[in-house]
Amino acid sequence: MAAIIPTLREGATSIRPIRLRDARSLERELVDNRSWLRQWEATNPHGPLSFDVRASIRSLQSNARAGLGLPFAIDYEGQFAGQLNVSSITYGSLSSATIGYWVAQRFAGRNITPTAVALATDHCFFGLGLHRMEICIRPENTPSLRVVEKLGFRYEGLRRRYIHINGDWRDHFCFALTVEELPQGVLRRWLDGKAPAEDAKVPPSDIARAASPLRLASRG
Repeated sequence: MAAIIPTLREGATSIRPIRLRDARSLERELVDNRSWLRQWEATNPHGPLSFDVRASIRSLQSNARAGLGLPFAIDYEGQFAGQLNVSSITYGSLSSATIGYWVAQRFAGRNITPTAVALATDHCFFGLGLHRMEICIRPENTPSLRVVEKLGFRYEGLRRRYIHINGDWRDHFCFALTVEELPQGVLRRWLDGKAPAEDAKVPPSDIARAASPLRLASRG
């Protein structure tokens, strides 16, 4: 069942449903921030290399109508700043979802991303009634690792060759929260300075494993 996608705000940052009329702004940011975003951009190993912005938005909206996702635009002081997508929404015995996000380089360092992630996570917990939220991040993506550290997401482990990014299968660190861990909400806990940054610390053993190529079986 499709869920209503709300507009949520905290200070100058807001997240809202992405719309087809965002296509021009989205395309401009993707082009202007190509070198900034490409290294973290999910790719389809069997799909075309070209990217149709309007088709992408329609696909996200279709996924939302099926009840499987919440596609948000991130705005800062009324300007389009990036995207946040809640995906793989599952109800019932699992009741979970995953979050992915990006912001344009010129908006980095203003706490826009952690604010957006906190708003979306709280909505999924207290609006949709989900139990668990997950974020998976490439080991090299220091800005995103800082987001989960700020919000106190708990480190859960290394996933080898997990998502196809920028032309190859990449390792990811997995972080998660469950609603029982923070009844006051992610945003409130962070703003109150009570988010346990140490929960997001990756153990040295997993950092070392991620730095070592996974041995693949030879064919033939």
